[in-house]
Formats: sequence, C-alpha cells, structure tokens
Amino acid sequence: MMHDMLRQAIGNAMAMGPAVLVPRMQLKRPVEVVREPSLSVDDKRTILAAWASDFYAVESKPALRRPPGTPEPVSIDAVRSALDELDRRYGI
Repeated sequence: MMHDMLRQAIGNAMAMGPAVLVPRMQLKRPVEVVREPSLSVDDKRTILAAWASDFYAVESKPALRRPPGTPEPVSIDAVRSALDELDRRYGI
C-alpha cells in the first residue's frame, strides 16, 4: 500500500515537486534524498533526476534549480553530487 502511494507520488514529482512526496518528508537538499531510508534507490534517482531537470531551472541562473517545497535554490552541482553519491552507495 505505502509503496503504491510512493510510486504514484513519484510519478507526479515533476509537477508537484519532490518535497511533497510524503507530507511529513522534508527533502530540502539533494543529499537528503540520498539519505532518506523510506525511499528505494529508483525513487531517489527519480527525485534527483527531476531536480536536475531544466523544468526547475531558476530564470537567468541556469546553474540553480528551485523545486517546489525547497526553502532555497539548489545548485545543479549539488544534484549531480547526490546522484554520484547514490551510485557509490549502491554500486551502480
């Protein structure tokens, strides 16, 4: 049941923003996505890929992303670093 709810939320992450996947989940920085134990590695990768998307690029500052629910913009470098950390942790 919970897995199905997470799947549905992740499927809508682009429009909703990763910070609202689960109401109590506070994902403010890319590394917090990597460290979140309730998410699968595929879900983490999906969230980080959404954060990396140009869809969330800050106008006139293309190196920054501003997903809904985050208190401040995050750099694309931080997102890429989190993806690298995810690969290291799971041997991908």
